[in-house]
Amino acid sequence: MYYQRRIEQTLQNMATSFPVLMLTGPRQVGKSTLLTRMADDNRKIVSLDNPTVRALAKTDPELFLQRYSPPVLIDEVQYAPELFDYIKIYVDAHKQNGDFWLTGSQTFHLMNKVTESLAGRVGVARMLGLSSSEIEGNLLPEFRIEQKELLKRFDIAQPMNLAEIFTRIFRGSMPRLYEAPNTKVSEYYESYLETYISRDIKGLSQVADELSFLNFIAIVAARTATTVNYDTLAKEAGVTSPTAKRWLSILVSSGLVALVPAYANNALKRAVKAPRMYFLDTGLCAYITRWSSAEVLEQGAMGGPFFETWVVSEITKSYINNGIRPPLFYYRDSNKKEIDLIIARDGAIHPIEIKKGTSPKNATSAFSALKPVELAPSKEDIFAGAAHLKTAIGMGAVVCLTPDMIPVDRKNWLIPAWII
Repeated sequence: MYYQRRIEQTLQNMATSFPVLMLTGPRQVGKSTLLTRMADDNRKIVSLDNPTVRALAKTDPELFLQRYSPPVLIDEVQYAPELFDYIKIYVDAHKQNGDFWLTGSQTFHLMNKVTESLAGRVGVARMLGLSSSEIEGNLLPEFRIEQKELLKRFDIAQPMNLAEIFTRIFRGSMPRLYEAPNTKVSEYYESYLETYISRDIKGLSQVADELSFLNFIAIVAARTATTVNYDTLAKEAGVTSPTAKRWLSILVSSGLVALVPAYANNALKRAVKAPRMYFLDTGLCAYITRWSSAEVLEQGAMGGPFFETWVVSEITKSYINNGIRPPLFYYRDSNKKEIDLIIARDGAIHPIEIKKGTSPKNATSAFSALKPVELAPSKEDIFAGAAHLKTAIGMGAVVCLTPDMIPVDRKNWLIPAWII
C-alpha cells in the first residue's frame, strides 16, 4: 500500500522552477519511492546503490551523464559527489528546468558539495517520515493556530484516543511499517540503526568510535523533549563537550533529531538561550530507549516527553511537507516559566502548551511570561526605545487529549492532539 505524500506538490513546483531538484532526508522515509512515482516515462532512473554504476559515476562523471542523460533521477547521489561539477556544467549549457532529480541522505559532505557546486541552480527540499495526517489519508496544510483553520482540520481529521495515539507514537513514522504492517517493529529499527551506522556514519572523520556514537544516540533519545546541555551529554557519553556538539549536529543533519531554538527577544531578559531537542521519529526513539510496547510507554515515566515529542515532530512535518521552514521556538526563563512551543509568523507569536491529559488545569498560565513583548507599547516603551521589541501575541493553544475543540478563554483553546 502506498501513502500519498503532501510534499509532492512542493516538489512539483520546485521541479518547474529549478534545473536541479534535490530531495534530502533520513534513510527509508520514501524519497526515491515518491520521485519514482512522480517521474514520467521519459525520465531515466538510476541508483548509486549499485556498485558498478557508482564506480562509473565516481571515476568518469562525464561518461556517466552521457549514459544517463537528462531528464534523469539519480538516487543516493551522496555516494558520488564528483557528479556535481559536471551537473553544473550541463545545467549551465542547457538551462532546462527539471533536468536532474537527485535524492540523498542529508549529510555534511553532501550539502556542502551541493552548496558549493549548484548554488542558484538547485531547489532543495527535505522529507521526513509519514505524518499522522498522511497515514489517515489527509493532505493538510501547515499547522496554524487560527480558529478557522483549526476547525477545518477538526472536521477532516480522524479522532484518536490515548491508546491509538500511543500505538502510533510507538510504531513511528517509517513508511515500511505501514505499507507492510506485519513487519516487526523492533527488528525493523534494529536493521535501520545498523544501516545508519554502517553507511551514513562509518568513515566520518567526526566519529572515530562508532560504539561510542551509538551510545550517544541512546543518551540523546533518553533526553528527547529537553533543553540541550552539551556538558551533560558529554559527561554521560564519556566524550568532550565539543565532540558532543559535533555529534548532535550529525544527528540533526541526518534528519533524526530536530533542535527547536529558544524564542529570543531583548525584552525577555531572563530567557534561556539553549535550544530544545526532539527525536523526529518516535518509533526509533522508543526502540533505542528500550520500551517494549505502546501501553508500557504510555504508562511509564517518559509518556509525557514522548507525547510532546510526537506533537512537535508532527507540527514540524506539517511545515516541511509544505516547503516552509518551521517557524518554531520554545520559551523558558530562569524562573522556570516554560512554554513548550511558539509559532512565530506573520508578525505574531502563538504560544502552545502540550499536555498528556484531557482537561489540563492552568495550562496557559505560563503564557503570561510573554507579556513584556506584547504589542501596544506604552509611552514609556516608546521613550525608552523599546517599541521595536514588541510583537502581537495571537491565539494560543493547549494541545492535549480533549475530544473536542474548547475555548479556555477569549484568546486560548484546548486542541485535540489528533488534528495536528
